[in-house]
Amino acid sequence: MQRNYWPTTEWQAGDPATLGMDAEKLSELEPVIKSEYSNINGLVVVRHGYIAYERYYNGYGPDDTHHVASVTKSIISALIGIAIDAGYIKNVDEKVLDFFPEYVPAAADRQKREITIRHLLTMTAPYPFEDWHEPLDKMCMQPDWVKYTLEILGQKGSVGDFKYSTAGAHLLSSIITRSTGKSAREFANERLFKPIGMKEIPDHEMRSFGFEDLFGKNVKGWVKDPSGNSTGGWGLTLTPRDMARFGFLYLNRGMWDNHQIVSGAWILESTAMNPNKYGYLWWLREEDGVFAYSALGDGGNVICSIPEKDMVVAIASEFIMNPRDRWTLIKECIMPAVID
Repeated sequence: MQRNYWPTTEWQAGDPATLGMDAEKLSELEPVIKSEYSNINGLVVVRHGYIAYERYYNGYGPDDTHHVASVTKSIISALIGIAIDAGYIKNVDEKVLDFFPEYVPAAADRQKREITIRHLLTMTAPYPFEDWHEPLDKMCMQPDWVKYTLEILGQKGSVGDFKYSTAGAHLLSSIITRSTGKSAREFANERLFKPIGMKEIPDHEMRSFGFEDLFGKNVKGWVKDPSGNSTGGWGLTLTPRDMARFGFLYLNRGMWDNHQIVSGAWILESTAMNPNKYGYLWWLREEDGVFAYSALGDGGNVICSIPEKDMVVAIASEFIMNPRDRWTLIKECIMPAVID
């Protein structure tokens, strides 16, 4: 897609009318956010490559980073695609255990031997917990998170059934490190963040592994496990503008200022609709003939790309239990502002 400019150094704001958006409708967002979505700290709406709407709340500004929780998973997905394209990983059908030769499963663990990178990306590997009841705290108390996850991988259930697992995404981060020799943070800085103008993520020492260090107010940069692996399923901090950059990269099928950062084929594969409505660590949605794919994180952190509207919505939020669904806000308050 031809673009007049690329927001590598700085985003440009555009007049909503010029971008095919109704300024009056957009102005109705603020009271709705304040009354019904009060844990939103930052909102950026990008249309045709320009910022059409940007607001910050609760004392935050454009340069403040936020822990984006499971949005991290979609970044890991992009890194797997980049690693495959660069030849570090052969393909998504490589067996997970091939990356961990020191781990020898019991002879009875036949199912474990069949699990591939694709199963981890699509959340179709079995685990011994009930769906949506993953005991993540148990993994976080282990001295070796990867070994623990390999132990529970493939237990109960069947390969191919959807079961959401954050520990599985952590295995993908470890696979990136084992195949490239760099942590996901280092690999992302070099191959993804820097080329598209996102802030490079600094390395922060993990002083302890308590709740606040892993999930709460002490989260900085990109959380890592006791072995130094960047967390695969959460733990990354981003600004709303950088969240929008990542969504915009995907909207442009991996192309950025004439450079292919992520292969177009990978992005199409990652966001292809399927019965689970879940691609390669991306949530998929088709409603009223409009297709969207989103990186979703706890508390209401969202990067939503809507190709048909040439639009990206990035929302950074404070973690609260049971926040209002951001899709309702996008569908009822942002999409109706599109007038072309």
